[in-house]
Amino acid sequence: MNTWGDFENVQPIVAKMLENSIKKNRISHAYLFQGPKGTGKKESSFLLAKSFFCKYLEGFNPCNECRDCKRIESGNHPDVHPIQPDGQSIKKEQITHLQKEFTYTGMESNQKVYIIEHADTMTANAANQLLKFLEEPKRSTMAILLTENGQSILNTIRSRCQTMSFKALNTKQLESRLVASGISEPISKFSAALTNDFEEAERISQDDWFAKGRTIVIKLIQVLMEGNDEAFLFLHNDWLPHFKDKDQSQIGLDLLLIWYRDYVSYLIERKDTIIYIDEKEKFEKYTFSLSRDQATKALKKILEAKNKLKANVNPTLVMEELVLQIQR
Repeated sequence: MNTWGDFENVQPIVAKMLENSIKKNRISHAYLFQGPKGTGKKESSFLLAKSFFCKYLEGFNPCNECRDCKRIESGNHPDVHPIQPDGQSIKKEQITHLQKEFTYTGMESNQKVYIIEHADTMTANAANQLLKFLEEPKRSTMAILLTENGQSILNTIRSRCQTMSFKALNTKQLESRLVASGISEPISKFSAALTNDFEEAERISQDDWFAKGRTIVIKLIQVLMEGNDEAFLFLHNDWLPHFKDKDQSQIGLDLLLIWYRDYVSYLIERKDTIIYIDEKEKFEKYTFSLSRDQATKALKKILEAKNKLKANVNPTLVMEELVLQIQR
């Protein structure tokens, strides 16, 4: 994310608020960025740091070419201090060390920025130590706290921060962002259907396990559609060795659910919503042997299978029963 225009595509409301602050030279001394994982909190915090330090702003956008911008991008700026949990929490010693760092004059200016990731993991002592820091703000210092759980932040800290609420990405936004990052459209659609977290969607897009799982699902459909006796053989030789435990079985069922949902969408002419876009030729082929009613019943059975997994029914038994039900 190099410009506020990029960020507007992800979080339009937060982007406009921060853009206005930059244009009017009213950047707050402390921000709380709260919202679900993968919604752009960390990327925007570094974009804001660039706008804070960049001496060659183009309107409200950092130039991305100067020494300050490039060092912030690479994580090597001496006056930008990211803090991450040490183990499971952010400890008092980390905040104390940060305060000590800030007593020194900046390496190249008096400006300093600290970015606290997973701020909700601060111990009580760390939170109280940070509060003392926030109570005596300096004009040249900016704090950015990032959290997925804003309600866990002390009210006394929240009251000293300008809160920015990040919204979960919708599917289209996530698809566009994945495509912009260089991932193909079919894989972007597939990943965005499984999660609304950009980082997780990006990981899914690059994970061979998910790619193989998608292939196995398509092959299972083919075996089921052929109506022969190989479904159980395929289940034990291919499906179960890949989707080994309960969590992986849930993912496999999600992929199967998406396929049948796409098929129904194809039948009712809602082709713009299809995730398995490279399966359209097979959808056309299957219209002669798989009715909308049968596909809808399969969807219901898959949802029932997912609920059985949640109730800790053995994954092998769940899948064997599901294959029998869909074959009928």
